[in-house]
Amino acid sequence: MAGRDCGGDCGPGRANEDNARFLLLGALLALYLLGGAAVFSALERPHERQARQRWEERLAGFGRRHNLSRDALRGFLRHFEEAAAAGVRVDGARPRWDFPGAFYFVGTVVSTIGFGMATPATVGGKVFLIGYGLLGCSSTLLFFNLFLERLITGIAHVTRWCGARRPGRRAGRRARSPGRAAAAGKPSVRVVLLALGAASLALCCGAAGLYAAAEGWGYLDALYFCFVAFSTIGFGDLVSGQQARYDGQGLYRVANFVLLLSGVCCLYSLFNVVSILVRQAVNWALGRAAGAGCRRGRGRGGPPRRNAVGPGRVRSGARGAAEADGSSGARRLSGEMVSMKDLLAANKASLAALQKQLSEAASGRPRRASTPPADDEFSGGVGAFAVMNGRLAETSAGS
Repeated sequence: MAGRDCGGDCGPGRANEDNARFLLLGALLALYLLGGAAVFSALERPHERQARQRWEERLAGFGRRHNLSRDALRGFLRHFEEAAAAGVRVDGARPRWDFPGAFYFVGTVVSTIGFGMATPATVGGKVFLIGYGLLGCSSTLLFFNLFLERLITGIAHVTRWCGARRPGRRAGRRARSPGRAAAAGKPSVRVVLLALGAASLALCCGAAGLYAAAEGWGYLDALYFCFVAFSTIGFGDLVSGQQARYDGQGLYRVANFVLLLSGVCCLYSLFNVVSILVRQAVNWALGRAAGAGCRRGRGRGGPPRRNAVGPGRVRSGARGAAEADGSSGARRLSGEMVSMKDLLAANKASLAALQKQLSEAASGRPRRASTPPADDEFSGGVGAFAVMNGRLAETSAGS
């Protein structure tokens, strides 16, 4: 293909590009962590100091009233903390290790939420958790990826159906080439992002209303719990389904399980799609930096820009889309900035590649080593599978 003919420099060039992307993203994440730590420290540190001061005053007052030394009182409180870690509460609370409680626990394990309100205390429980979590978390990760694949397929069907319902587009579809007509039915990253964002927002808001009514929380606290649980952050400061009795207890527990599963699926998929946009932003920043350096070193008499529109450079059909993808890869290797038109056109091809790769990962079909990996944002898989699939493909191609 045009744009892929780069001799023997493609391997080192791609490796350098990957290293630059990795370093830039690592630096941005470090700055993001530093900024987040500064914000949370400024917001929460004063409240922590006030709470500690109130606790010390109450502890000293209780010791004086009951003639207890501070050491004896602290020793008793340590015993209480041990009992609380084992599931004992002052107020009436449901048992944590009956069958419904154990089922809730294994659900938080395989979904990687890990609230921490129940943890195995026996040696046998801890050993069993290691093997159980390894297989369960891996299977759940595969389930989430297959959920995203089905979601994209459903959005593609809806997009194709909406396009077919428009009478003004039917005549234009007949005149399209087969490759362009096939690409028209695939949703773009923006469409999937909007669909997942709307679904996640509606699910969080609806679930927050249910949790606020059933658990007695404020609506903001319930919304905070939904995000923490659905995103698998799982702090454990608020945990649903821990009271001894509920109105309609059986129905509420089923609804709680379904909401947690649906929420984790939606937010996992949303995070994967947002990561594509983050990668595009990193590629854009690298392209700007490399393009500025090339323009300074090229001078006025340099070669023409590869993404400039000129005679004979208009492509059509599936081959044109593939050549555009190849030339955009060459531009990134050469340090020239990718145009916005190429960036938006690559989104549809990215989602088509995602569906194919997830299907191959689920069915166990290996990627052909003779076919070079597509230079798009979904190349190599999604999420944690992306690094694994990409490296395995490079290893099989090299051998």
